[in-house]
Amino acid sequence: MHIHKYEKWWLIFGTAMLVAFLAIVGVSAFHGGTHPNNSKWTINYEEVDTIAPFNNPGVHKVEGKDWDYEVVLVASAFMYNPMEIEVPVGSKVRFIATTKDVIHGFEVAGTNINMMLEPGYVSEKITTVDKAGEYLIVCNEYCGVGHAMMYSTLKVVE
Repeated sequence: MHIHKYEKWWLIFGTAMLVAFLAIVGVSAFHGGTHPNNSKWTINYEEVDTIAPFNNPGVHKVEGKDWDYEVVLVASAFMYNPMEIEVPVGSKVRFIATTKDVIHGFEVAGTNINMMLEPGYVSEKITTVDKAGEYLIVCNEYCGVGHAMMYSTLKVVE
C-alpha cells in the first residue's frame, strides 16, 4: 500500500500532537494530584475539638468583616457538625471547614460551594447566598462505608 508523502506528514503531525497532549495532561494531573490543600492555615487534626473556631461549630454573625456570617463546620465519620445551617438570603457567608479523620468533600448542591476537606488543613470559601431555599450538602469524596449517608442541609431563609 502506498501512502502519499503529505498524508505521512499529517499522520506524523497528528500522532505527535496526540502524544504531546497526553503527556501535558498526564504531567499536570500527576503534579496537581500530589499536593495537599493550598490552605495557609493548618491544624492538628487530632485536637480539632479543642482548637478555635472548631470547638464551637455552627453559624456565627460577624461584625467589621467583609462577610456577614461565618459558618464553622467539622466533618467526621459520616457526619457534618452542624447538621443544619441556616442563613438569611442575600448575606455574604464565609465557610470554614476541616475534618477529624479522613478526606471528605463539602459540596452544596446547586451552588458554587465545593471544597475538599483534608485532615490537618482548613478549607475556606466566601460566597453570597442569593436564592432562598433548602440546599443539600453532600460529601463528594468517598470516605468509607457510610459515605452515602453523609449529608447536611443549608437553609437560606427570607
